[in-house]
Amino acid sequence: RRCTDIICCVIFIVVILGYIALGVVAWVHGDPRKVIYPTDSYGQFCGQKNTLNKNKTILFYFNILKCASPVVLINLQCPTTQLCVSKCPDRFATYIDVQASYRYRPDQWNYFRQFCKPGFNNPRKSVAQVLRDEDCPSMIIPSRPFLKRCFPDFSTKNGVLTVANQTTFKDGRGKTRNVTDLREAANGINNVLDARSVGMKIFEDYAISWYWILIGLFIAMMLSLLFLVLLRFTAGVLFWIFIFGVIGIIGYGIWHCYWEYDHLKGIPGSDLTVYDIGFQTDFKVYLQLRQTWLAFMIILCGVEVIIILMLIFLRNRIRIAIALLKEGSRAIGYIMSTLFYPIVTFLLIAICISYWAVTAVFLATSGEPVYKVMANQTLCKYANLTCDPETFNTTNVTKLCPGAQCTFAFYGGESLYHKYIFIFQLANAFVFLWLVNFAIALGQCTLAGAFASYYWAYRKPADIPLWPLFSSFGRAIRYHTGSLAFGALILAIVQLIRVILEYLDHKLKGTQNSFTRFLLCCLKCCFWCLEKFLKFINRNAYIMIAIYGKNFCTSAKEAFFLLMRNVVRVAVLDKVTDFLLFLGKILVAGGVGVLAFFFFTRRIPVFAQEVPMLNYYWVPLLTVIIGSYLVAHGFFSVYAMCVDTLFLCFCEDLERNDGSTAKPYFMSASLHRILGKKKLSPKKT
Repeated sequence: RRCTDIICCVIFIVVILGYIALGVVAWVHGDPRKVIYPTDSYGQFCGQKNTLNKNKTILFYFNILKCASPVVLINLQCPTTQLCVSKCPDRFATYIDVQASYRYRPDQWNYFRQFCKPGFNNPRKSVAQVLRDEDCPSMIIPSRPFLKRCFPDFSTKNGVLTVANQTTFKDGRGKTRNVTDLREAANGINNVLDARSVGMKIFEDYAISWYWILIGLFIAMMLSLLFLVLLRFTAGVLFWIFIFGVIGIIGYGIWHCYWEYDHLKGIPGSDLTVYDIGFQTDFKVYLQLRQTWLAFMIILCGVEVIIILMLIFLRNRIRIAIALLKEGSRAIGYIMSTLFYPIVTFLLIAICISYWAVTAVFLATSGEPVYKVMANQTLCKYANLTCDPETFNTTNVTKLCPGAQCTFAFYGGESLYHKYIFIFQLANAFVFLWLVNFAIALGQCTLAGAFASYYWAYRKPADIPLWPLFSSFGRAIRYHTGSLAFGALILAIVQLIRVILEYLDHKLKGTQNSFTRFLLCCLKCCFWCLEKFLKFINRNAYIMIAIYGKNFCTSAKEAFFLLMRNVVRVAVLDKVTDFLLFLGKILVAGGVGVLAFFFFTRRIPVFAQEVPMLNYYWVPLLTVIIGSYLVAHGFFSVYAMCVDTLFLCFCEDLERNDGSTAKPYFMSASLHRILGKKKLSPKKT
């Protein structure tokens, strides 16, 4: 063997070094506190330790009516003074009323002034000057913290929107306003708060059920391992059990949906439609509707019919695929260490994701504080212009625009580094995609090399080299890093284009240009197909690299034409095998899911007392089902790679050898029988 695609290898190493340098620069300039802590009008963090605001963790808005939407509030661009406070207001009050009563009700003044600018304690100052200089808010309203910011404490009473059971309030400027004005100023806050309530309940469910979730995932892992071990001896029987097990699970689901549908018959309110009740945060409400269970039953019936029809028309091909799986299980039986290689790929991808996320956060928080002129007068020509808070009072802005202030707006900068932060974020995303695809490519090439060493061993298992998995990993790193990086680079470019198209589609979602939407839809579809095709080509190219050690382009070309010459076998064996393995994943996830369902709904009497009290039992249930599927996918992906490698080796074996003594087949006798190949008699010498 020799090193392949050296130029791409050098570029890849240089890019990794540059990526590390980018992370270091972002770490030097970035400050994650800008994400963790809200910032007041003076650019100071709320709740930061060892500062004057260490006990003031919440951001308070002087006049929330000036804020157009929650997005504006979260981006810290609301055109009103923002102040760090220790707690949100819990009552209605106006500055006019508090000032008028401060002499005989000093407690009200002491409570109100904690929401004024630090150090302000002059209730004798005229109301007009106080509001002009924004020393104090004109009003305070009952609020509660959300995202470390004070938002109105909305609630609904008899279908009417209220704040602290009131529908009107004084705005501190001589007007009585309706609570709906607050709702319009903080559009969508009520829904967000409901979502927060649901989020908190979900977090509580995870906190008290995490160990049961881990137990469920451990059971899924053991089931996956058990199935893969049994495949070596009972592949046919086990996979037919898989198939009928899935059919049985779906059949049980159909029966359960019908039982629930029939059980709700005649119960008041059960005949309402989902449209009638609208969106509800308590999902149990939907389970009280007959329509919900009818929809579930129809969907499951459709899935059941599709699976049965596929089994009827593909029954002969399934027999062939099962026989090939037996050969694959025999290969894995000799190289058991391959089952645990997905853990290595998972760790590499986890490192990539962590580094990308940390770098993205530091890049996003690399800006310097930017201050802008905030003027009460709408005609002030200096409004929204940048300013310097240290020299602002010496300028003419305060004279031309009475009451104008130089307040913190957002984080940014005018330096060369800050101008190219967006480019750096794109580079961060691109290198992240490249590294993730490289980690996947390394795993595929390593597994392919290990299984190829099994196939090309003439006497199995005597001729299988020692430690085939580690040897294959060493060869991939030492000789083929450039080739793997080349394949990963092509895939990363296509994926980055897809990400950009998704971003443009999101931005142009509200446009009325039908041609633009149609063009974007076509481009997204084309690049999705291109990505799928490239993944297929790359996977088989990595197998050829592992077998012959050639460069990426040559390996991809040879793999493609080899598969085209055996396109019928590819369709029969490869895809049917993928389908069977997918059914295996479904059975593992479905079996563990059914067990988790009976457990979390207290339907297993032995463990009924052990089940934690949950807000939503579907939270740990869905986590166990999805997690079980991912665990099964990790183990079954090794099996799929084994089958693909053996099949490609078999096709190559058929073309290069004829079964004679000079050119004997390397395939096993069982593989001859699987694909109908007879051993040729040795040539007489």
